[in-house]
Amino acid sequence: MAEVRIGIIGTGVMGSDHASILAEGVANARLVAVQDFSRERAISVAGQLGVRVIAEADALIGDPEVDAVMVCSPDETHAALALKAIAAGKPVLVEKPLASSLPEAEEIIRAEEKAGRRLVQVGFMRRFDPGYREIKQALNTGEFGRALFLHCIHRNAVAPDYLTSDLVIANSAGHEFDIARFLLDEEIVSAYVASPPATRNAPNRQPQFILLQTASGVVVDIEVFTDAQYGYDVRAELVCEDGTVALDPSPHTSLRVKGNDGFRTPADWRPRFRQAYRAQLEAWTAGILSGTPTGASAFDGFMAMQVTKACLHAWKSGERVAVAQHEKPALYRL
Repeated sequence: MAEVRIGIIGTGVMGSDHASILAEGVANARLVAVQDFSRERAISVAGQLGVRVIAEADALIGDPEVDAVMVCSPDETHAALALKAIAAGKPVLVEKPLASSLPEAEEIIRAEEKAGRRLVQVGFMRRFDPGYREIKQALNTGEFGRALFLHCIHRNAVAPDYLTSDLVIANSAGHEFDIARFLLDEEIVSAYVASPPATRNAPNRQPQFILLQTASGVVVDIEVFTDAQYGYDVRAELVCEDGTVALDPSPHTSLRVKGNDGFRTPADWRPRFRQAYRAQLEAWTAGILSGTPTGASAFDGFMAMQVTKACLHAWKSGERVAVAQHEKPALYRL
């Protein structure tokens, strides 16, 4: 293949954003078709971008003019669609979470093992963010010594009404679970959760403070506050024996106006991580063409779900909870 022809299932917020990035131009990739349970929405996106609408998800996966599939549909559909893509022998990028349950995630891993190759990538785009990659590179040089602490902050301006206290953990914190495993290159073995009172702006959910520990003893703390009001704010600082490395929270420009000196905070994750989403698509398609997949694997998605499960148990019980450990299958050690 000279290029990868991509079909997107689900044209909501994430699907339409991926579609627009592809339409702007991604090396070695071309969007050719979209599908959504709302045909009207699919037609709208397809009309803007000049691609085909395919009525059913199964038909898009099986279409001979679609080389690879992106699954951006509701969470509960992810596993079934990923399994159908594997059965069709087509690479599939699945937005997180990989599945709605651990047995579903294990079924995906078994299907890949049976196929004998990695076909699934999970959409943990922070792995492609320049700041996070620089943190990882700095740690890998050895110049900073051994990692001791990873401090993470994840704040949204205002969360949707459906988000509850448990979903702050299960939905919002998933990227932090994965990026901690990615940066430190080891598994998380225990979890503890402390919850302050709900705020007056969101009385139906609590902010969450999550404390994790890795196999080697590195301590990871994560503040997840989905109703911070002022904007979308993601931070990380890695503290090592001989120094620290942190994300730069400011954008390329600063503002001085009406007595204030600072910078604008993005309204949500899309402008903050747009460069990472593009880099993820470029790496995914390059991996398809070269036969060397990159990015988060199905096993990575499965282990992020194991951390989520332990955190939910810890939140409900008030106790420190062990994260179930699993040997990485040979397919994912390459």
